[in-house]
Amino acid sequence: MRGFGLSEKIRKFAVRQILILTLYLMHTFSRTLLTIIMATPLIYGCSPKTSGPEAPTSYPAAPADGTTDTIFGMAVSDNYRPLENDTAAATLAWVDAENKITRDYIDAIPYRGAIHKRLTELNDYAKRSLPWHGNDGKYYFYENDGLKNQSVLYRSATPDGKDAEVFLDPNTLSEDGTVALTGVYQSKDGKYTAYVVSRSGSDWNEIFLMDTATKQLLPDHIEWAKFTDAAWDGDGFYYSAYPRPEAGKEFSNANENHLVYYHKVGTPQSEDTVAFSDPKHPLHFHSAIVAETDPALFVSVGGEGSGNELLMRRDGGWVTIAPGQDNSNGIIDVIDGKIYILTSMGAPKNRLMVADVTAPEVGNWRELVPEAEGVLTGAQFSGDKLYLTYEKDAANQVMIYDMEGKKLSDVKLPGYGSVGFSTERKYPDEVRYSFTSFTSPATLYEFDPATGESTLMHQAEVKGVNFDDYVTEQVFYPSADGTKIPMFLTYKKGLKRDGENPVYLYGYGGFNVSLTPGFSPNRMWLLENGVIYAQANLRGGSEYGEEWHQAGTKMNKLNVFDDFIAAAEYFIKENWTNSELITIEGGSNGGLLVGATVNLRPDLFKVAIPRVGVMDMMRYHLFTIGWNWAPDYGTSADSPEMAKYLLGYSPIHNIRNDGTPYPAILVTTADHDDRVVPAHSFKYAATLQAADTGDAPKLIRIDSKAGHGAGKPISKVIDEYTDLYSFMFYNLGREPNK
Repeated sequence: MRGFGLSEKIRKFAVRQILILTLYLMHTFSRTLLTIIMATPLIYGCSPKTSGPEAPTSYPAAPADGTTDTIFGMAVSDNYRPLENDTAAATLAWVDAENKITRDYIDAIPYRGAIHKRLTELNDYAKRSLPWHGNDGKYYFYENDGLKNQSVLYRSATPDGKDAEVFLDPNTLSEDGTVALTGVYQSKDGKYTAYVVSRSGSDWNEIFLMDTATKQLLPDHIEWAKFTDAAWDGDGFYYSAYPRPEAGKEFSNANENHLVYYHKVGTPQSEDTVAFSDPKHPLHFHSAIVAETDPALFVSVGGEGSGNELLMRRDGGWVTIAPGQDNSNGIIDVIDGKIYILTSMGAPKNRLMVADVTAPEVGNWRELVPEAEGVLTGAQFSGDKLYLTYEKDAANQVMIYDMEGKKLSDVKLPGYGSVGFSTERKYPDEVRYSFTSFTSPATLYEFDPATGESTLMHQAEVKGVNFDDYVTEQVFYPSADGTKIPMFLTYKKGLKRDGENPVYLYGYGGFNVSLTPGFSPNRMWLLENGVIYAQANLRGGSEYGEEWHQAGTKMNKLNVFDDFIAAAEYFIKENWTNSELITIEGGSNGGLLVGATVNLRPDLFKVAIPRVGVMDMMRYHLFTIGWNWAPDYGTSADSPEMAKYLLGYSPIHNIRNDGTPYPAILVTTADHDDRVVPAHSFKYAATLQAADTGDAPKLIRIDSKAGHGAGKPISKVIDEYTDLYSFMFYNLGREPNK
């Protein structure tokens, strides 16, 4: 996803690019970690709130100026415009006052300490990523022995890691664990290793360089990179960056003119050369791709469409391989002069195509693997075989093909869940994968291509837990227009349909992002306290391809909210619960989902948690990379019709002020969120607190030294979920067992 989840990078080997262990992805997979220890289940009681905080009767006065914009003749109020200046003294004072009232409330919840203790226990288990071959011939993998804020990168002579040494420990890069490692890239000869870091959760990146053999840090240092990796070619690498931002506006000003630079090892950043630019299109993203065994340079261009354009440098100029940004196009590899491309062009559920490097234009492509029933989400080579990952009804399947596009076999997976494969073309006998589900921590397997058998490689040690005590089922419920929406339910076996079960309903519904089964230790706390965890696969995602995505975009966006509302209604109709026991949560685009849905049906939910949400649909495109979300949302500048549609559901502009009771609401954001700037949540919370929406608390939690979510240290993750669950249970009138 371009704007909210992982950046739209067309990457050569995805396994090398993803920190499987602690990368906090609240959007694409709705999970915070991958494995868990779970001890004796807790129980909840139904006792009323006999002690604890009262909802505030007044809230801090927010800086306001009465601004009203006129957009296509419509008067649009933006009273709290001053909160967009996140460094102004008045804003900072308001933030301090809001955090104090929120902390006073949550810290007074009598069982908050017990929840924190239990979540700490649940997160304290050993986690390991799949190993991969470095170009120096060694194996690399990430591991976290329990509660380290960031996972450590190890190097070993063998894939089992028995003789492993620490290669890079990001925990040493800051005292509080707020510097995260976002990517590691070795030169083709293995001599150098470039690594990318993010500070305090920001999208801004820095790139450092190491001597691989000695682990000695070299003087090379790249600043103000963004949405980048390091694509090695010759004695340097390509990276993507913006011009240095205005001082004091690093986390709010719009980002324009994304450039691809080439950095030569041993030279200062000031001598880096521009390898690709497009000044006529300042709102485009540019990402460099270099194949492992081919000198061709590709550039992926995105930012103003649902997909991306592909270019290739040839004879000193640029050739367009795939034009426009209406389709997604990814370079899988370049082998023997042939380019393998995963594309949605002519195939809403994607297909695999081949082009010759001497004639790469789209008219010369030939189909290798056609579109199938499931959505083709990934392809990778191992020797002369292709491993294709499909998604069917929001769960993964893997199939093996030969180089001519003939299907050879299916990979038998351990169950119903999500899978990540690690393969490399030059090591055909080394195939490994990671499997996870809602009740299964990430488990690593060796796969034997000759026999089709999987052998357990690594499994988290779970203390005192029987995951067989829980069950996951998938249901299909009708939305308002009759469309069947899939949803996963996970709960404790034996749970009775007596209308009295708490439900935690999560959704996203946008940006072609699919919510597949995944494990979260924090979510296990809900399950062992008798809560039903529900994950709805709303329109706007990629669960059924591009048509499903488009059905939740622009002037179809109301479908997404209808789908979410119908999910809650399903639970009530099926006698799982009642409206007094439903909590809804979502982050980023999911925060928009929660805010809009509460305005539409405040009677349907008891607690709402909109996290780092897009709350001002009339101005979102004016901040950082907000303009990049226009293909999904449209903008208020597009047309009178689009502006009216956005104004009709924009969370800030549709908060009721007539005494209608709203759920208890806990808004979350962070000071370094330069993806969805905190002004969205600031203005939403201020408007909510000033409105007449009943007596339930309306609070905002503003984290410090944190961003949109990725790379957040585990200590902050535990603190945040402690607050969310404390707020939730207290306002449901339920009490976890101490």
